[in-house]
Amino acid sequence: MMNGLQDWPEPIVRVQSLSESGLPMIPDRYVKPLSDRPSSNRPENGDANIPIIDLTGLTDDETELSRSTMDQISSACRDWGFFQVVNHGVSPGLMDQARETWRSFFHLPMEIKQAYANSPKTYEGYGSRLGIEKGAILDWSDYYYLHYLPLTLKDYNKWPGSPDYCREVIDEYGKELVKLGGRIMKVLSINLGLNESHLQNAFGGENIGACVRVNFYPKCPQPDLTLGLSSHSDPGGLTILLPDHEVPGLQVRKDGRWITVKPARHAFIVNIGDQIQVIFL
Repeated sequence: MMNGLQDWPEPIVRVQSLSESGLPMIPDRYVKPLSDRPSSNRPENGDANIPIIDLTGLTDDETELSRSTMDQISSACRDWGFFQVVNHGVSPGLMDQARETWRSFFHLPMEIKQAYANSPKTYEGYGSRLGIEKGAILDWSDYYYLHYLPLTLKDYNKWPGSPDYCREVIDEYGKELVKLGGRIMKVLSINLGLNESHLQNAFGGENIGACVRVNFYPKCPQPDLTLGLSSHSDPGGLTILLPDHEVPGLQVRKDGRWITVKPARHAFIVNIGDQIQVIFL
């Protein structure tokens, strides 16, 4: 049984390698059922977009958001479960550097990336599939997953060592995102009429967990037959997503329709996860 938990049920194929091989058709393993294909769920969103909220005045120490801004966040959580934040306190330069650092990693030679290959035991590292169901239909993407907090799970040996500055950038980016997450949870707690530290404490206080997942979507010869990432809800408490303007396509579901997100420049996309919903059921 332990071997089953540590090994993948079949050989791992990197989607990036498939893409770069020049194949004209995607393997059957990546063809989604007709009901799940993008061509069957084309968004009819027009100019619709998730709310964009200005967080000017929100710091680690003070919450000086206007009542109207607090209400915007409350409404976005109730109506969408998603919103974008601008003027959030994270340096635009750091955001760009983090994105380009990961882009550089995924374009390294395969033998370098393979040194960080993951397993189903923790999923930490360089991966190309989730789940250990043999014969499962797979997504057209590779990824990198790592633990940032708590410190007991933080293992720099699992972090990519190339490019040379990669670990320093990941560490600084993670630190800033944890701060931003704490500020957002403070607002959510206040909006719910609770002590501002309620959500932070519910997720462990100083021992709060945080992880990083980076998705890489290689060019696909038949994009209407597959998905980079299957439809899902996020299991955690809060997801803060840094979008890539070179790879559009993120969609959220509202009122039975798929809405394609239009990212604002240097904005983060915030997603309220399943665990926050569970806390308040």
